[in-house]
Amino acid sequence: QVQLVESGGGLVQTGGSLRLSCQASRRAFSECAVGWFRQAPGQEREFVAAISRNGAETKYADSVKGRFTVSRDKDKNAAYLQMNSLKPEDTAVYYCAARRTILTYSPDVQPGSYNYWGQGTQVTVSS
Repeated sequence: QVQLVESGGGLVQTGGSLRLSCQASRRAFSECAVGWFRQAPGQEREFVAAISRNGAETKYADSVKGRFTVSRDKDKNAAYLQMNSLKPEDTAVYYCAARRTILTYSPDVQPGSYNYWGQGTQVTVSS
Protein backbone atom coordinates (compact mmCIF):
# COMPACT_ATOMS: atom_id res chain seq x y z
CA GLN A 1 0.00 0.00 0.00
CA VAL A 2 1.21 3.48 -0.91
CA GLN A 3 -0.37 6.47 0.76
CA LEU A 4 -0.23 9.78 -1.06
CA VAL A 5 -0.66 13.27 0.35
CA GLU A 6 -0.96 16.31 -1.90
CA SER A 7 -0.13 19.83 -0.83
CA GLY A 8 0.57 23.21 -2.33
CA GLY A 9 -2.87 24.17 -3.55
CA GLY A 10 -4.41 27.54 -2.91
CA LEU A 11 -5.86 30.71 -4.39
CA VAL A 12 -3.90 32.47 -7.11
CA GLN A 13 -4.62 35.15 -9.68
CA THR A 14 -4.69 34.52 -13.40
CA GLY A 15 -1.15 34.25 -14.70
CA GLY A 16 0.21 33.14 -11.35
CA SER A 17 2.03 29.96 -10.39
CA LEU A 18 1.67 27.15 -7.91
CA ARG A 19 3.72 24.07 -7.19
CA LEU A 20 1.85 21.00 -6.04
CA SER A 21 3.61 18.27 -4.13
CA CYS A 22 2.69 14.62 -3.75
CA GLN A 23 4.39 12.96 -0.81
CA ALA A 24 4.36 9.16 -0.64
CA SER A 25 4.51 7.09 2.49
CA ARG A 26 6.81 4.38 1.25
CA ARG A 27 9.86 3.83 -0.87
CA ALA A 28 7.61 1.62 -3.02
CA PHE A 29 6.69 4.93 -4.64
CA SER A 30 9.93 4.60 -6.60
CA GLU A 31 8.40 1.53 -8.30
CA CYS A 32 5.41 3.54 -9.47
CA ALA A 33 4.43 5.71 -12.37
CA VAL A 34 2.71 8.88 -11.16
CA GLY A 35 -0.20 10.74 -12.62
CA TRP A 36 -1.82 14.07 -11.84
CA PHE A 37 -5.54 14.50 -12.39
CA ARG A 38 -8.05 17.21 -11.65
CA GLN A 39 -11.75 17.45 -11.12
CA ALA A 40 -13.86 20.58 -11.30
CA PRO A 41 -17.36 20.72 -9.79
CA GLY A 42 -19.87 18.83 -11.90
CA GLN A 43 -17.19 17.48 -14.20
CA GLU A 44 -15.41 14.17 -14.59
CA ARG A 45 -11.91 13.65 -13.34
CA GLU A 46 -9.49 14.47 -16.13
CA PHE A 47 -5.87 13.74 -16.88
CA VAL A 48 -3.36 16.53 -16.38
CA ALA A 49 0.14 15.06 -16.46
CA ALA A 50 2.06 11.88 -15.76
CA ILE A 51 5.63 10.73 -15.31
CA SER A 52 7.10 7.27 -15.73
CA ARG A 53 8.68 5.27 -12.96
CA ASN A 54 12.20 6.17 -14.12
CA GLY A 55 11.28 9.77 -14.85
CA ALA A 56 12.34 9.45 -18.45
CA GLU A 57 8.91 9.94 -19.98
CA THR A 58 6.28 12.56 -19.27
CA LYS A 59 2.86 13.18 -20.72
CA TYR A 60 0.61 16.21 -20.60
CA ALA A 61 -2.94 17.08 -21.46
CA ASP A 62 -3.09 19.48 -24.39
CA SER A 63 -4.71 22.09 -22.17
CA VAL A 64 -1.63 22.34 -19.92
CA LYS A 65 1.25 21.72 -22.33
CA GLY A 66 3.86 24.42 -22.09
CA ARG A 67 2.48 25.66 -18.76
CA PHE A 68 2.72 22.69 -16.39
CA THR A 69 5.75 20.53 -15.61
CA VAL A 70 5.67 17.20 -13.82
CA SER A 71 8.73 15.89 -11.99
CA ARG A 72 9.71 13.50 -9.24
CA ASP A 73 12.39 13.10 -6.61
CA LYS A 74 13.21 9.48 -5.94
CA ASP A 75 15.17 10.20 -2.77
CA LYS A 76 12.27 12.14 -1.24
CA ASN A 77 9.52 9.74 -2.39
CA ALA A 78 7.77 12.72 -3.90
CA ALA A 79 6.37 14.04 -7.15
CA TYR A 80 5.62 17.59 -8.16
CA LEU A 81 3.45 19.55 -10.54
CA GLN A 82 4.74 23.01 -11.34
CA MET A 83 1.89 25.09 -12.71
CA ASN A 84 2.63 28.38 -14.44
CA SER A 85 0.48 30.88 -16.34
CA LEU A 86 -2.57 29.65 -14.50
CA LYS A 87 -6.01 30.31 -15.94
CA PRO A 88 -9.46 30.33 -14.32
CA GLU A 89 -10.26 27.11 -16.17
CA ASP A 90 -7.47 25.39 -14.22
CA THR A 91 -9.60 25.72 -11.09
CA ALA A 92 -10.23 22.23 -9.70
CA VAL A 93 -9.28 19.74 -7.05
CA TYR A 94 -5.96 18.22 -8.07
CA TYR A 95 -5.10 14.62 -7.27
CA CYS A 96 -1.93 12.65 -7.57
CA ALA A 97 -2.11 8.95 -8.28
CA ALA A 98 0.35 6.09 -8.54
CA ARG A 99 0.57 2.59 -9.89
CA ARG A 100 3.35 0.04 -9.81
CA THR A 101 4.94 -0.50 -13.19
CA ILE A 102 8.04 -1.89 -14.80
CA LEU A 103 10.89 0.55 -15.15
CA THR A 104 10.18 1.78 -18.67
CA TYR A 105 6.38 1.56 -18.66
CA SER A 106 4.76 4.48 -20.43
CA PRO A 107 2.59 6.31 -17.88
CA ASP A 108 -1.16 6.00 -18.21
CA VAL A 109 -3.57 8.84 -18.85
CA GLN A 110 -6.69 6.98 -17.69
CA PRO A 111 -7.56 7.43 -14.01
CA GLY A 112 -8.80 3.84 -13.79
CA SER A 113 -5.25 2.61 -14.38
CA TYR A 114 -4.03 3.95 -11.05
CA ASN A 115 -4.26 2.06 -7.77
CA TYR A 116 -3.28 4.67 -5.24
CA TRP A 117 -4.78 8.12 -4.83
CA GLY A 118 -4.27 11.11 -2.61
CA GLN A 119 -7.06 13.11 -1.01
CA GLY A 120 -6.69 16.06 -3.37
CA THR A 121 -5.74 19.70 -3.01
CA GLN A 122 -7.85 22.64 -4.14
CA VAL A 123 -6.51 25.03 -6.74
CA THR A 124 -8.52 28.18 -7.39
CA VAL A 125 -7.52 30.69 -10.05
CA SER A 126 -9.27 34.03 -9.87
CA SER A 127 -9.87 36.15 -12.95
